[in-house]
Amino acid sequence: MPFELPKLPYALDALHPHISKQTLEFHYGKHHQGYINNLNKLIPGTKFENATLEQIVREADGGIFNNGAQVWNHTFYFLSFSPGGLHEPAGRLAEAISKQYGSFDSFKEEFSKSAITLFGSGWVWMVKKEDLTLDIVQESNAGNPLRNGLLPLLTCDVWEHAYYLDYQNNRPDYLQAFWDILDWKVISGRYEG
Repeated sequence: MPFELPKLPYALDALHPHISKQTLEFHYGKHHQGYINNLNKLIPGTKFENATLEQIVREADGGIFNNGAQVWNHTFYFLSFSPGGLHEPAGRLAEAISKQYGSFDSFKEEFSKSAITLFGSGWVWMVKKEDLTLDIVQESNAGNPLRNGLLPLLTCDVWEHAYYLDYQNNRPDYLQAFWDILDWKVISGRYEG
């Protein structure tokens, strides 16, 4: 069964002024769709023809991995946003962040620094480890922490196509806006789940 572009739970203009409708039209409508189209062309006749995206991310390599991971990563990223979501973590995730980083503001500072300093293109993740502690992980290109047995909770896309139309090459401004559209109800649910 071919993969399809997931429907966003918000309108394309709902994240404005943090992320513009134009950026979502390109990033979600063209880049994300492009990875799906490529993956659907690559998997017929392979052992991944009927695989889940998680199987592809964990087991594939080459073009199947790159496109499959980008589909998974982008879906995860876009579904973390809401124009009116919860602006801070809640419950056990809030406790885990405070315990490990001292405060939510300290966590945001460390995560932002990791995203700003990632060289080139890639993703920065907050993950839950098997011992229930948290970590901030940088991954280049299509990298995904599922390959290392970690549970993704939050990601920031630092490929330039994620922010160039709105922020040009100013990644720090993009990161500042990123925090304003995250829905911590969704992210906290991932930790609880």
